[in-house]
Amino acid sequence: MSFSEKNAYSEMNSYSENDIYSENDIFSGKGVYCLIFENRACKLEVGKKGEFSFYPGFHIYVGSALGPGGLKRVKRHINLSRNRDRNPSWHVDYLHLNQAFRLISVVYAFTSARFECTLASRIGGDFVSGFGCTDCACNSHLFYRKESPLLEITEAFEALGLLALVLEP
Repeated sequence: MSFSEKNAYSEMNSYSENDIYSENDIFSGKGVYCLIFENRACKLEVGKKGEFSFYPGFHIYVGSALGPGGLKRVKRHINLSRNRDRNPSWHVDYLHLNQAFRLISVVYAFTSARFECTLASRIGGDFVSGFGCTDCACNSHLFYRKESPLLEITEAFEALGLLALVLEP
């Protein structure tokens, strides 16, 4: 599997929009990411959190990949959205597994710094209370937009000094 990136790979000096990077290039290292879902209106049971109602539009999930697997976590998200072949482990997995949600973009950056909560705060706006933030003091790590937020999300990364890279699975 290979992916075409819309932005420069952070450690490459020269870049062309036609460059193709391998999975090892894309998913190596640590980082922070946003998953952008397009969805229909629905109600969804999310484990012990209970039932959530989702408006039609776009939902943005903010996550970090600082553990030993690093950005391989992003590959897991992409595969779960494609295959829908595992039981949910995290809140966001319930979105991957629901037919009303479709993963349309992943925005990520290479970093070993803890930017997840700062990025979530910068994105802000309408949010799904308590979603994806059980290990921090944030109100949410899942946000709602009526229109595609891709440009807004890449700008949020760049405002934090992060090079935003985009995958369209």
